[in-house]
Amino acid sequence: MASLAIETGHQEIHDLERNGHAEKAQWVLNAPEPPSLWQELTGSVRETVLPHARRFSTVKDKGSLSKTVISFLHAIFPIFCWCRNYKATNFKNDLLAGLTLASLCIPQSIGYATLAKLDPQYGLYTSVIPPLIYAVMGTSRDIAIGPVAVVSLLLSSMIPKLEDPEANPILYRNLVLTTTFFAGIFQAAFGLFRLGFLVDFLSHAAIVGFVAGAAIVIGLQQMKGLLGITHFTNKTDVISVMEAIWRAVHHSWNPHNFILGCSFLTFILITRFVGRRNRKLFWLPAIAPLISVVLSTLLVYLTRADKHGVLIIKHIKRGLNPSSVHQLQFNNPHIGEVAKIGLIVAVVALTEAIAVGRSFASIKGYHINGNQEMVAMGFMNILGSFTSCYVATGSFSRSAVNFSAGCETAMSNIVMAITVIISLELFTRLLYYTPIAILAAIILSALPGLVDLHEAYNIWKIDKLDFLACAGAFIGVLFASVEIGLLAAVTISFVKIIIISIRPGAEVLGRLPETDIFCDVDQYPMAAKNPQVLIIRVKSGLLCFANANFVKEKIMKLATEEEEGSKGKRTIQVVILDMSNLMNIDVSGITSLVELHKNLASSGMELAITNPKWQVIHKLRVANFVTKIGGRVFLTIGEAVDACLGAKMAAV
Repeated sequence: MASLAIETGHQEIHDLERNGHAEKAQWVLNAPEPPSLWQELTGSVRETVLPHARRFSTVKDKGSLSKTVISFLHAIFPIFCWCRNYKATNFKNDLLAGLTLASLCIPQSIGYATLAKLDPQYGLYTSVIPPLIYAVMGTSRDIAIGPVAVVSLLLSSMIPKLEDPEANPILYRNLVLTTTFFAGIFQAAFGLFRLGFLVDFLSHAAIVGFVAGAAIVIGLQQMKGLLGITHFTNKTDVISVMEAIWRAVHHSWNPHNFILGCSFLTFILITRFVGRRNRKLFWLPAIAPLISVVLSTLLVYLTRADKHGVLIIKHIKRGLNPSSVHQLQFNNPHIGEVAKIGLIVAVVALTEAIAVGRSFASIKGYHINGNQEMVAMGFMNILGSFTSCYVATGSFSRSAVNFSAGCETAMSNIVMAITVIISLELFTRLLYYTPIAILAAIILSALPGLVDLHEAYNIWKIDKLDFLACAGAFIGVLFASVEIGLLAAVTISFVKIIIISIRPGAEVLGRLPETDIFCDVDQYPMAAKNPQVLIIRVKSGLLCFANANFVKEKIMKLATEEEEGSKGKRTIQVVILDMSNLMNIDVSGITSLVELHKNLASSGMELAITNPKWQVIHKLRVANFVTKIGGRVFLTIGEAVDACLGAKMAAV
């Protein structure tokens, strides 16, 4: 009698557990219908076009139009947020940072303009309007806006294929300004329509390789100014540049340029070393380029070295940015190519700027809005193209100086821009005798920071496919062209995504001791497998036409291997498919599951699924797949194991 009572008690507990499992399974099966495709599309469009509509409608419901306007202005112009609490102490720090920034910006801007094959004043113009626009619309407190080496190289390597800068410098300049306009349009569109994911196709690894290759190409091209070479190749690949240098060394180079440039390059590098050793002297490497310009200009003027072969800048146009609206070439026969270059430049510039902004934001512990950053970059380049500026973006070297100088807000960009305006009005004549070799030395001094060997090594250790993208970009830029390098990086990144998507892995799960947690048995060797149940998790977020057949065959292979491992005895009764990773499924995916169910049934095994996501279970119900597998759908793996084994025991 006692044993019968105990057995009856166990049966009641088992029935309660089964009822509990059945109830939880109904939670999964009876979930409400997920949003339709049309609802998802309209919601996405509403969020894209009117991302702040909910906030504005809430304010409007309170009956205050002025608050609605203020909220809108805060969203579009972040300056209205931080300027309310702006204090004199903040301005003191921003003033120091802005002046320090200007001392580095002025010589670098002139150098980068020459790298872009433009007149020197265009680099200074680019350090006026874009920083002012960004200070009003940007969300980063530390980023320094202006011309940068990589973008200058992109323009000088791609636009000369459309127009020779030496044969027709005016048309070349107009094409650069038109490219700047298109770059701004693309950047603003990325932000307004929430298309920032397009920028992510240039992965971090690809950018590391691309920038390193570009730095070496830029360095080799500066040999033109350092050696005083008058005629140089327009090609950017390392072989063509080395050939041009080799020919020039045997014919037309000037040793005075080389000695002058190397002397001040050494001086700048020494000041940088001193600044790194002593953080209090952060200002020394920042003003070293300006000191080099002043001293070298004075030296050339006093010794009349320009009469002895030292190449000088000569005339720099005085005054503020002139209007360039009428110089934009929308009727040019190459307008399609110009737009393509604008797209490439826009993506590269955005990638660099957002990476710089996020790195300093993480250090200071604040958040930057990626989409707002794209809008700010876009508008500053659109307006810049109307005011004789070429493509501007965030500079890592100048942003580091800005950060070290103790900037508090984007006001440092405003201070820098005002300082450049004063220089354009008062000091351009003093730069007449500035040697070109000094500009080459300033650019060369900024390049070591662009070659990040430590990061490349980290990429190699962490992910070999990522390193392949890094190496592809580096080799492509170095030995082919900038476009080939970018194409190689993006192609390798796409191939990586495709490989991961079409050949997802699958892992066998086991229960960790004394827990109800199921983990990969290869990662956790202590996890125990049940000999009667095979639990498999597919490592993919999507089961679709591209990978459905591969996943089906992978699961059947795992089931077969488990059977063979049991020495010919058929022990596996149930295959449980954990769908917790699966975000969506298409018709091909459902078809493969149906075939998997039939194949397992023919081998005497049943199929059960656990934790399917909202869209997945909805489609499986519509396709009548749940009925085909006998309703074996469960909320957790533990419940699936208990229910399936319990049903088998009851059947016995």
